[in-house]
Amino acid sequence: MTRIVVLGAGIGGVPMAFELKELLGRKADITVVSQTDYFQFVPSNPWVAVNWRKPADVKVSLPEVFKRLKIGFTSAGAKRLKPHENAVELNDGSTLSYDYLVIATGPHLAFDEVEGLGPNGYTKSVCHVDHAGLAGERWEEFCKNPGPMVVGAVQGASCFGPAYEYALTVVADLRKRKIRDRVPLTFVTSEPYIGHLGLGGVGDTKGMLESIMRDRDIKWVTNAKVDRVNADSVEITEFNEDGTPKKSQKIASNFTMLLPSFRGVDCLKDEDGKWIEGLTNPRGFVLVDRKQRNSKFPNIFSVGVCIALPPFEPTPVPVGMPKTGYMIESMCTAAAHNIRDLIMGREPSHEGTWNAVCLADFGDNGVAFIAQPQIPPRNVSWSAQGYWVHLAKVAYEKYFMRKVRKGLSEPVYEGVIMKALGIVRLRAGKNA
Repeated sequence: MTRIVVLGAGIGGVPMAFELKELLGRKADITVVSQTDYFQFVPSNPWVAVNWRKPADVKVSLPEVFKRLKIGFTSAGAKRLKPHENAVELNDGSTLSYDYLVIATGPHLAFDEVEGLGPNGYTKSVCHVDHAGLAGERWEEFCKNPGPMVVGAVQGASCFGPAYEYALTVVADLRKRKIRDRVPLTFVTSEPYIGHLGLGGVGDTKGMLESIMRDRDIKWVTNAKVDRVNADSVEITEFNEDGTPKKSQKIASNFTMLLPSFRGVDCLKDEDGKWIEGLTNPRGFVLVDRKQRNSKFPNIFSVGVCIALPPFEPTPVPVGMPKTGYMIESMCTAAAHNIRDLIMGREPSHEGTWNAVCLADFGDNGVAFIAQPQIPPRNVSWSAQGYWVHLAKVAYEKYFMRKVRKGLSEPVYEGVIMKALGIVRLRAGKNA
């Protein structure tokens, strides 16, 4: 029987295991390796961080789900990958051998690259449900004694959507509490302009997001490198378009949420602490072709945020390339079909649809965009805003959580949310 190991149990790893099981059935022994025994729906974390959701609302216990589907599971976590031996060493001392491996770990959050960054420093985070839960607890304390805030993303960040979501959801929550007037808010980002998103903008995201932020009295600083975060301030350097320093400043902040940059996870390093040659790029992201397959180790596939994608363009301050839910689902489908092809003696032929489709919820509004392909020039470059985006994001959460609980392999974005998005927008009218 073919042995398949899936590293990771997030938005990439769980659907990956489901699709493999549906395609291969009893022909494969599938085991999922995770650091925790639960799935977390990361897109809901900005809501968790303002207590619109509780951490338990966006978690699903995985042992019961995988047992029902007859998929192996361990939460011991991976210590080291040994691709030359077709094996994964786990943190509990055991070893899993594989015929095929799918790396779907997500990234390591590189808080250590900026002084004072991260939950162990002076900033909050929405990158993990536990971080968001802690931010929610401290949010209540802050609202009792409000003051200035800084929200944004540091140099090298690649997923800017949650920063915009959190900043604007915060405004919606502050307005509900009638204390918005007591919280000066500054958005600090490494993007060259508001709405760049690591994609060079999509449709009119620049004008749209600037307008929304002006309407909500949010100041912003672009081309910004975060030098240091303190308990009561954020120190930044702003850069000119030619990459030369423009000015340095210290922005007062009693509550700071900054997205970190990402790098690869430590289990992809060899015994000398170096990234495994041929498997990853210098930041530890997994190198794959359009079939989600690594060229040096052809029995290794990878999906999700942990794959290597080059930046769209040079920018004065480094920014990365985002990977959205729709893109990740398409990667999983392609990888699952290609592994099946190899097992059946055929050459892989399926390619992921590396398009960007995103729902950015702002609590009382939102922006949706579609970039096909992700890199310009595009066949489709569309963006729109309205309350309907909030409704579509809620629907996405509902159906993805249902998918995980039920063990369904259906692609949510492609099969459900895109339909819901169209229906809701139609009801909302042309100007939604």
